[in-house]
Amino acid sequence: MSTILAAVHETYGVVLAQVGNPTPEAPPASDKLLKLVRYFTWFVLLSGVLGITYAGGRFAWEKWTGGGLESPKMVAGAMIGGIVATSAGTIMNAVIGS
Repeated sequence: MSTILAAVHETYGVVLAQVGNPTPEAPPASDKLLKLVRYFTWFVLLSGVLGITYAGGRFAWEKWTGGGLESPKMVAGAMIGGIVATSAGTIMNAVIGS
């Protein structure tokens, strides 16, 4: 039994010695994927700013005309969406490592 263990141990050591330390390499087309993610990030930021601007303008219009106030819900929704988008961006940056 000890000879079998010695043979396995010796074979394992030889196999480990033959396996080198591979250098990390980016997957194929990862640069295009990262570019797409950056474009999507800009789109999310731009849509969030436009959403808050539109909701603020509508809030002012409703206040000025004396109509029902529906826009505070829009402002709150845009702010919650911004928090979710920012959190997702932070998590993705941590995962990607940039």
